[in-house]
Amino acid sequence: MEETLPRLRVAPGPVTDVNSLFAGKVREVWLEIGFGGGEHLLHQMQRNPEVGFIGCEPFINGMAKLLAGDPDPSRLALHDADAAELLPRLPAASISRAFILYPDPWPKRRQRKRRIISPANVASLARALKPGAEFRFATDIDDYAAWTLARVLASGYFDWPAEKADDWRLPWPDWRTTRYEQKAFREGRAPSYLTFIRNAAPVAE
Repeated sequence: MEETLPRLRVAPGPVTDVNSLFAGKVREVWLEIGFGGGEHLLHQMQRNPEVGFIGCEPFINGMAKLLAGDPDPSRLALHDADAAELLPRLPAASISRAFILYPDPWPKRRQRKRRIISPANVASLARALKPGAEFRFATDIDDYAAWTLARVLASGYFDWPAEKADDWRLPWPDWRTTRYEQKAFREGRAPSYLTFIRNAAPVAE
């Protein structure tokens, strides 16, 4: 935390080139917002050695667990604060895939304004994603799945290619389960796995 995180932290101010965030050469850049203990991010890094990863996680315990997992520092950039602050700083159409997996559901009605899925954040994410990029979202809270589906599609920036129930009931072929997901299974909650595709609609500045 004292030595590695400062070297990998995204510097303040606008990011002019996402590839410049990495010491190594990367083919494309993926973004995970709220990576928790880092299990999924580490798994994707191992599977995709030519991809650079930006990981956002405001909680120190999650950041420490990720760094303890020995990620490749040449392909990793970190933001240890609110992802909503980073998204507008990324270049437009620079991210090839994004993940928001099991975000805090803020279940009480008065708390829902704090959910990461909001019209403003969806627009910021859409601006950063390349046309054709995947946005993957997972939750074990039915209300949050419906909330996300409604707001992402209402934005006009994403298409939802699902054709049958298994398209959102089954995880992605390269999925790596997390401790949070295992807790949801133990408590009898069934996750939803939503895949959206960034379309070509321009984002209003």
